Amino acid sequence: MKRTIFIITALLGAGCMLNAQQTIGVTTDNLKIERNGEYIVVDMNMGLSPLDVESNRAVLLTPRFVCATDTLELPSVGVYGRRRYYYYVRNGESMLSGKKEMTFKAHSRPEDVAYHAIIPYYKWMNGSALELYRSDYGCCSTLLAECIEPLGGYAEIEPLSPQLLYVYPQAETVKSRSLSGSAFIDFPVDKTVIYPEYRRNTSELGKIQASIDSVRNDKDIIITSVWLKGYASPESPYSHNRDLAIGRTAALKSYINQLYHFRDSVITTAYEPEDWGGLRRYVEKTNLAHRTEILAMIDSDMEPDAKEAKIKRTYPEEYRFLLQNCYPALRHTDYRIDYIIRSFSDVEEIKRIMRTQPQKLSLNEFYLVARTYEPGSAEFNEVFETAVRMYPDDEIANLNAANSAMQRKDFESAERYLSKAGDSSQAVYARGVYAFGVGKYDDARRFLNDAKVMGVEEAEIILIEINKIEKAKKINY
Repeated sequence: MKRTIFIITALLGAGCMLNAQQTIGVTTDNLKIERNGEYIVVDMNMGLSPLDVESNRAVLLTPRFVCATDTLELPSVGVYGRRRYYYYVRNGESMLSGKKEMTFKAHSRPEDVAYHAIIPYYKWMNGSALELYRSDYGCCSTLLAECIEPLGGYAEIEPLSPQLLYVYPQAETVKSRSLSGSAFIDFPVDKTVIYPEYRRNTSELGKIQASIDSVRNDKDIIITSVWLKGYASPESPYSHNRDLAIGRTAALKSYINQLYHFRDSVITTAYEPEDWGGLRRYVEKTNLAHRTEILAMIDSDMEPDAKEAKIKRTYPEEYRFLLQNCYPALRHTDYRIDYIIRSFSDVEEIKRIMRTQPQKLSLNEFYLVARTYEPGSAEFNEVFETAVRMYPDDEIANLNAANSAMQRKDFESAERYLSKAGDSSQAVYARGVYAFGVGKYDDARRFLNDAKVMGVEEAEIILIEINKIEKAKKINY
């Protein structure tokens, strides 16, 4: 739904809320005009104390909207001298302006009347003047005199729709990607031979195979390397663990080669004899009684064998716990499959791939598709939402997603994306647009001034709009 700002203006153009001005024998103040959908509401305080009405006279006070081509009268306030009042009552007639009139006898009229009227809204009323029309009547409803006093005016200002600065991502020369994970291959004690059916090896080897197969069987992808790194746990001598890590990693390489027959250069290996980093991360998350002391020993510069022996000797209970619950997970192999995805330039092909395999697309390719849709359309928004799901930590993906969210007035999502959009001039500007959109004008001014200094010319347009809105607020309230 569009936001509309309602401004009450004097006829000369300055905004106003009327303050106790005397107008044609009455006073008016606290004028407020608001539009509510298909209706417009007028409220004001009308002071009748200064009004002097003779016994055989009647005064009709009628607010009305006027423009060059149309006039619409609001319900009137009628003040009747004694004779005029009883004349209408005796004759059973409606008062001068009909049944909606607010009618008072002159001698018992209230000092102040809270005037309230709800009338249909017409487009021509945008920019119209509101005036108070006074008409004085004598016998037989004869019009004796009339005069007009301007009260104010009504205008709707559609707020600025700021220009959103989408960033065009640079095309990748080579679309390099990778899959990674850890496998926990079980080996018999002191052995470096892989037994696929041993313990949980079927599922763990299956994880590596599934990762390789997911890209190897795709005609759009070329595998460039398979990297393996083996780890052992610290409970044996370091030199022995080193031999185990080397031998077990080599065994896994041989196993994979037998399955896929990669070139010798494709599979590369590394090893780490004892995974002290993994042990530290595990201990840090526990509530062991001597957690702090064990962490200090892990972080010390002692030789690995001496370090492990000291933990075992000093805290035997905690050591047994770690040996049972942590050490098995330290005997693992990390793996990474590096591959290249071919580039796509045909927009229709990119659209098809986005529906089925969006992970293949670069940000540049997402952008090529977005340009074919109407900004703000469902298709346009879907492109940037999909792109940010594929690249959740990329600054450009988050910035463009934030812009898309703001275009559809989803400021909650925009705020989330902007937190990861970086500090480029476009991102600073976008934060200013967001703050403007949610009505945080102080924040908006700060971001937009920064963006302006950074060379974003569009910021000046919003800064001018903020000044207009705040000026109107000061006038209206």
